[in-house]
Amino acid sequence: MNRRQFLKSTSTGVVLASTAVAGAADAGQVKQAGATSPRDREPTQRRLRIVVSTYSFWQFRHRHLRDIEKCIDLAADMGFDGVEFLHRQMENTSNAYLQGLKRRALLYGLDLCGLSTHQTFLTPDAQERQRNVDHTIGCIELAYKLGIPTIRVNTGTWGTSKDFNELMKNRGIEPPLKGHTDEEGFGWVIDGLSRCLKAAERSGVLLALENHWGLGRTPEGLLRIVDAVNSPWLQILMDTGNFLEDPYDKLEKIAAKTVYVQAKTYYGGGLWYTLDLDNERIAAILRKHHYRGYISLEFEGKEDPLTAVPRSLSALRKAFG
Repeated sequence: MNRRQFLKSTSTGVVLASTAVAGAADAGQVKQAGATSPRDREPTQRRLRIVVSTYSFWQFRHRHLRDIEKCIDLAADMGFDGVEFLHRQMENTSNAYLQGLKRRALLYGLDLCGLSTHQTFLTPDAQERQRNVDHTIGCIELAYKLGIPTIRVNTGTWGTSKDFNELMKNRGIEPPLKGHTDEEGFGWVIDGLSRCLKAAERSGVLLALENHWGLGRTPEGLLRIVDAVNSPWLQILMDTGNFLEDPYDKLEKIAAKTVYVQAKTYYGGGLWYTLDLDNERIAAILRKHHYRGYISLEFEGKEDPLTAVPRSLSALRKAFG
């Protein structure tokens, strides 16, 4: 076959392929071509990817499990699909180190899918709120360098509890600072997160607001903030263990805007509390709302993570797989 014959045969193939696609579309066989979001498309039958937060190993208390590289190695050895980093666990953020983490994960075939960050916009101090905006933008840029597509964000807490133990003793409820109200706080949080959106869109890093105490303690609080910001770059992170009463009704309320899930397990008893979560029921809620994203393990029990994390993976595979 000479060059002219080759070109003629390949162009004919293209025409035939194009005609076949057009015919399929006319017959209604090519579906959802105009869908604007994966949530609008017919769900495919595939298992969700189960990943692990490095927090599950470290828990702010296991010094020998703090090293991020070691956490990546453990995640690979245990059979996870990817890793989420806890920002406060990272002791080095130089570019050389970050690129080394990316390389390490790639060689294991692991996704780097989440960066769990901390901030607070729940303060009357405008300079402090700006510092937290700057911090959040810095975390967005850090995630971009790592190739991570989403970061966990918080509203922050009022800080009127003596410490986190007291906050947990009070079921995550605390009064506002004297002379201030939750209503003021919502304005601060909405403004603070809104000022991070340009950086998020520029970097392609989705902000996921977690039900993580403060004004995000209830579905109504989360939705009020996300709806007010009204941006595709701010959605919801569902933590399965942070609604302490009537969790399933509350998880249902936020499921439609959930873009990332952190799933709690409590082997050995919880560090602050223990919930007997029905993961199959939670999985059914997510399926109902066509959720296709990651399920990230946050182990928060007292058992040794080296035995409890693999047990957790097995349980989550059974429920969400």
